[in-house]
Amino acid sequence: MESYWSPSSFFLIFLGFMCSCEANTFYAGGKSGWVLNPSESYSHWTERNRFQINDTIIFKFKIGSDSVLIVDIDDYSKCNKDKPIRELKHGDSKVKFYRSGPFYFISGHEDNCEKGQKLKVVVLSPNHKAHNALSPVSEPIGPVSPAPAPAQSAAGFSVSPSGFVWGFSLIIAAYFCILV
Repeated sequence: MESYWSPSSFFLIFLGFMCSCEANTFYAGGKSGWVLNPSESYSHWTERNRFQINDTIIFKFKIGSDSVLIVDIDDYSKCNKDKPIRELKHGDSKVKFYRSGPFYFISGHEDNCEKGQKLKVVVLSPNHKAHNALSPVSEPIGPVSPAPAPAQSAAGFSVSPSGFVWGFSLIIAAYFCILV
């Protein structure tokens, strides 16, 4: 009888697992969800989490009882609900971060924003430079210098974290090939 689990199957499953580990999902406000008085303040919650490109934030709330408005820095500061960039009305609203920098969220319900239901998320740049990640949306981020080339080893191959992960995954794949 032919086995469905070939070495290449294990390698693809392992590679898929490695790729899926790169992004995280966060629930705005943690256990409390998107509510007026969470058990942990929104500012404290964002400060203890590290947000990166491709991460997702989920806003959990009762449909019809609240909404989430994505706004710019000025509307965030003034709790202005008139011109949101986007309005999220569904109870499990998801936002995926495709760029670094700050993102501003406020409650669309009555005066909840004025009472503190607002959230600023700073998505780190891939090189984790704080001055880029903390720039307001309204200010352009200046030109970015290219990253230095990875160091070359004596054997002539690049040494980098991604190269290490790739090499490690090849070792694991080879290990599974030996077992099968």
